[in-house]
Amino acid sequence: QVQLVESGGGLVQAGGSLRLSCAASGIIFSINVMGWYRQAPGKQRELVATITSGGSTNYAESVKGRFTISRDNAKNTVYLQMNSLKPEDTAVYYCNALAWGNNHYWGQGTQVTVSS
Repeated sequence: QVQLVESGGGLVQAGGSLRLSCAASGIIFSINVMGWYRQAPGKQRELVATITSGGSTNYAESVKGRFTISRDNAKNTVYLQMNSLKPEDTAVYYCNALAWGNNHYWGQGTQVTVSS
């Protein structure tokens, strides 16, 4: 089992920045990929960014150049630095871990609200 705890969400004006953190615990050596997803009201959950155990990253087109995903292996923590935020970035952001056996684990979610 893997446990994920997110933090760092909040309310910010358009053009501002936030940094989300996701601390992993449990069988962390089984994790292959970690990432961030988001879900806006009335919409499906969508991929924001992922990072592999080797450090390779992948981003949704809508956030490229604005968001940066990174990881601190010593702290078992993944970060999402979000700059130049837009109102359409408003959503609940979820941390995800993909582990052995194609098992997905999710955090509880953290609300990000961007005001215009």
